[in-house]
Amino acid sequence: MVRHAAAVAVAMCLMPASLFAQGTTFTVTTESANVHKGPSTGSAVVGSARRGAVLPVTRELGSWVKVSWPRAQDGAGYLNVSWGTIARRGAPAASRPAGIASAPAPQLRPTATTPVPAADPRPVEQAPAMRPVYVTPASHRLGLGGRMGGSPLGFGATARSWRADRLGVQVDVSRYALTGIGTPARVTSVQIEPSLLYSLPDSVTDYMWVRPYLGAGATLRRHSLSGGTPGASDSVSANGLGFQTFGGGEMTFAGAPQFALSVDLSYHWFRTPVVGFDLGGVGVAVLGHWYVK
Repeated sequence: MVRHAAAVAVAMCLMPASLFAQGTTFTVTTESANVHKGPSTGSAVVGSARRGAVLPVTRELGSWVKVSWPRAQDGAGYLNVSWGTIARRGAPAASRPAGIASAPAPQLRPTATTPVPAADPRPVEQAPAMRPVYVTPASHRLGLGGRMGGSPLGFGATARSWRADRLGVQVDVSRYALTGIGTPARVTSVQIEPSLLYSLPDSVTDYMWVRPYLGAGATLRRHSLSGGTPGASDSVSANGLGFQTFGGGEMTFAGAPQFALSVDLSYHWFRTPVVGFDLGGVGVAVLGHWYVK
C-alpha cells in the first residue's frame, strides 16, 4: 500500500505542464491584419499579421483583443475580433501514469422493478448552427459632437478630423452672451473657430487611450452690443477677428471606442475688442466627439 502511494506521488510530480489549461489564442482569418498600438484603428500601427497567424491573447476588451507582439515597444498589440477567430483551450484530460491500474467500474444489473425505457423512434431535432457575428472596428477619422466652455464661456458644436500623419483639423461653432460689470450693456456673439491640430505621442493602457495634442487657428466673430435701454434695439453690430492657441488631450475608453472626451486649455486674443468686455484670455473647454468613421 505504501509503495502504491509513493508511486502515485512521484507520477503527480512528473506530470507534464501540458495537462494544465492552455491560454486563449487569436487566429487571423483576413488576408492581412494590422496590429495597432491601442484598441482603435485610429491608433498607430505597430505591425501586420498574415492570414493563419496564431497569436496568444493576454486580455479581451470587448470588440478588441490584446495579443503578445514582441516587436512593439511594450511587447503587446491590439486586433479587432472581426479580423479573426478566438479559441479558448480547455484543460485536456490527465493521462493515468503507467503502472497504476484503474479501479474497475461497478456493473449495474437491471432489476425486475426497473423498466428499461424504449428508444424514441422520432428524429432528434438538431439546434441550428451558430453564425459568426462580425463587429465593425471603430476608427478615429471624423468626429462630430458638442463643446462647453472657452473664453468667454459658451456652448456650441464641434467637428474634428484626424489623418494618419498626426495632423488634424477642427472647426468649432459656439455662442455666448455677456453682461457688463456695473452696466446694463449686454453683448451676444457667435464664433467660428477653424484650427489645425498636431497630436503628440499617445499613451495606451488596457482600458484607455490618451492622445495629447496642440492646436492653433483663427477666431471669426459676429457680435451685437446692446445698451440695455428698455425698448431699444441693438446699438452696435460688427464683425471681429482673433487668434487662439490651445493644448489638450483626447481620451477614448475601450468600452466605447467611438466616443472621445477632450479637455482644452486655450488662450484667445482679439484684434477688434469690444469696449467694456473682456472677450479674450485663458479659457478651459470640454469637448465630446462621436467618431462616425
